[in-house]
Amino acid sequence: MTYIAKPKLHHPTLTKNLAGYTRRDYEGKISTLCAGCGHDSISAAIIQACWELDIEPHRVAKLSGIGCSSKTPDYFLGASHGFNSVHGRMPSVLTGANLANRELVYLGVSGDGDSASIGFGQFAHCVRRGVNMCYIVENNGVYGLTKGQFSATADKGSKSKRGVVNSDSAIDLVGIALQLGATYVGRSFSGDKDQLVPLIKGAIAHQGAAFIDVISPCIAFNNHAGSTKSFDYVREHNDAVNRIDFITPRDAIVADYAPGSVTEVVQHDGSVIRLRKLHEEYDSSDRVGAMNYLLQHQAKGEVVTGLLYVDPNPEDLHAHLNTWAKPLNKLGSRELSPGRTVLDKLNASLR
Repeated sequence: MTYIAKPKLHHPTLTKNLAGYTRRDYEGKISTLCAGCGHDSISAAIIQACWELDIEPHRVAKLSGIGCSSKTPDYFLGASHGFNSVHGRMPSVLTGANLANRELVYLGVSGDGDSASIGFGQFAHCVRRGVNMCYIVENNGVYGLTKGQFSATADKGSKSKRGVVNSDSAIDLVGIALQLGATYVGRSFSGDKDQLVPLIKGAIAHQGAAFIDVISPCIAFNNHAGSTKSFDYVREHNDAVNRIDFITPRDAIVADYAPGSVTEVVQHDGSVIRLRKLHEEYDSSDRVGAMNYLLQHQAKGEVVTGLLYVDPNPEDLHAHLNTWAKPLNKLGSRELSPGRTVLDKLNASLR
């Protein structure tokens, strides 16, 4: 196996941000995902957002579960804290880490399989509790690591690679996040950098539960016409698991369209996804209005993108629980062993 590493030396003329870092300082290892995968575009957007926000990399904690999406934290913020949890359990690990140390910037990266199926309950409770985080779902509608089975976000009526029709209704994670009380909710397309980078910057800066659903092309398996997710083309040869599998490289799919307009993005196999970008007069402070807007345009076959809802006065889990601001790893013996008098008082309050 050939291992390719990025050079550690940077050109001295590279632009630095206010924290003294170049954009290269926010990168990670070389991606092992399929060439043209939308997930790599999301990684690039996260890198750009953190660099523009002047965040010190060691102040970021990036957490993930299992899946193609959950591999991506290895490809950005190589100097940050990282934890790859078991399938669907990233939200619980993030919640625990956040309660132990609120001084870090928490970035949760997941996929539609990781968050909308096995981790659906974890996702729901993390959002409803108002954990201060930027929660990004890289949504392609399939299980890419296990040969493209439908995920819970796959559209009803769509066809799998082998021609099986999906008869189940799709879970809309944006709608669920709105219902559960997320205080920052957005949706974007991985190929729309001009929209995605500001959305991520806003989510990171938001003091509350921030959720972004990003439609991300799976060039290998999401190959059914009419899907609201993206995919490549159907290969005509045998897909037996004991054969060597080759995926033809594809160029990344990009989109550039004005606010308030609809664009049709043609996928590699000729199918089309219709994206509607929010107009500039859209009221993002109306939670019920956002839910109605989503449903109205969903009925037209359009996927709404942009900042759908934001609470200007959010509260996070620490405010709800009235926790101590000092991280647990900075507590001394006086705080950890306050004495019998304090313990008796605490026990009496619980009787």
